[in-house]
Amino acid sequence: MTNSRKLGLILGPLFFITILLLPELLEGKEHANAVIAVALWMVTWWITEAVSISVTALLPLLLFPLLKIMPITDVGANYGSPIIFLFFGGFVLALALEKVDLHKRIALNIIRITGTTPDRVVLGFMIATAALSMWISNTASTVVMLPIAMSVISLLIYDEDGFTKSDRNFALCVMLGIAFSANAGGIATVIGTPPNSVLIGLLENEYHIEVSFLRWMTIGLPFSIILLTICYLVLVKWMFRNKQLKFNASREVIDEELKKLGPTSGKEKMVLVIFACTVFLWIFRTVINKFIPGLGLSDTMISMLAAIALFALPYNLRRSDFIIGWGDTTRLAWGILILFGGGLALAQGMSVSGIVDVVATTIASSDISILLTAGLLIFLMLFMTELMSNVALVAVLAPVVAGIAIGLEIPMLYLLIPVTIASSCAFMLPMATPPNAIVFASGYVRVHEMVRVGIILNLISVGLLILVFQYVIPLLF
Repeated sequence: MTNSRKLGLILGPLFFITILLLPELLEGKEHANAVIAVALWMVTWWITEAVSISVTALLPLLLFPLLKIMPITDVGANYGSPIIFLFFGGFVLALALEKVDLHKRIALNIIRITGTTPDRVVLGFMIATAALSMWISNTASTVVMLPIAMSVISLLIYDEDGFTKSDRNFALCVMLGIAFSANAGGIATVIGTPPNSVLIGLLENEYHIEVSFLRWMTIGLPFSIILLTICYLVLVKWMFRNKQLKFNASREVIDEELKKLGPTSGKEKMVLVIFACTVFLWIFRTVINKFIPGLGLSDTMISMLAAIALFALPYNLRRSDFIIGWGDTTRLAWGILILFGGGLALAQGMSVSGIVDVVATTIASSDISILLTAGLLIFLMLFMTELMSNVALVAVLAPVVAGIAIGLEIPMLYLLIPVTIASSCAFMLPMATPPNAIVFASGYVRVHEMVRVGIILNLISVGLLILVFQYVIPLLF
């Protein structure tokens, strides 16, 4: 265990006890100290990763009832919120795509279509990774793309002129392109990255505001595409050019990988049909509900329908052959689901203790520019997510941002959406996101190279999100 983790392990409970012993921090709010104490303990453990971030997320389940903040039934309800099951269904769908190798086939075909000149190969990898990251975890999409990328790069290492500067720039572009597009791609959908779901859950649980799958995509998908385009241009046209590089063998690698997969299997077709139907229902849910009054179809119901179908529809009934069985769920990210629950419980604690109201009142009585406030919050979230889990960060800060929006007397979605998206724009450090760490481990990327291009992309992202706050969200929401 590292020294920072050891320190965090001790500091978490120490901060908790200290805050509890202090006089009332917020006048008239009897449970405020207790909630702040729990929040500080959780943040300390989340930042230092003293224990698993999912284990940390269980603290409200123990401490909120003990401190009389909320009864255990109310706290526990957060861990079984509909948004948890929306993500569970998404995880099962991703599990099926991975099990039958459909995600790999889709990625390889996208790369083959985009072409085999160096810049187009980079573009192909980025589009394929982003497309996968919309539906499966950014970690899984990076892991899928990495060995294919390594195969293409190895062609340059062992060619007749060796591994030249242009070759190295190409390798950098591919590796960083995969990491950055995995982060950017997840922004496009509700299930693409955990912070999106934490926000949707908070809005539904605390404020009874529903943001449908399609409604999120109206802002998430265009932003994801623009960010992806900027990442591509910054990498291949500015930071790491490879003008002199020419090779055609990459098509052979892609064709060889596709050949290994063989023809599309029946199971792949079955998963593809279920996946396509699920996406169709998510996108056209509101239209379907209008045509069939009383149906009340929700995104969570659609997600669970897909999950149950993958478990229950037999591929071969005689052999009891199903797409996935319960044993496959050992690879499911259960910890993330618990993390969602902990985040929602913490948000509810902040709300019932009056902390959010105090934040709102304080902001309302101050004379701060709305645009400046939004810019500072976006900047804070984006650069803080370089150092700690973006899910944990959104879980802690989203209720506070909601209070700030109330204090500024603007719709909370105007602030919450860009601030949440900012948590997925970590391009600077290897430890910021799993995709960054994975490509860094490949050996083709040095820390100073990631920082050099990452800080530019971070600042561009801040500017983009301020524009989104000022001009785009008011039109869409």
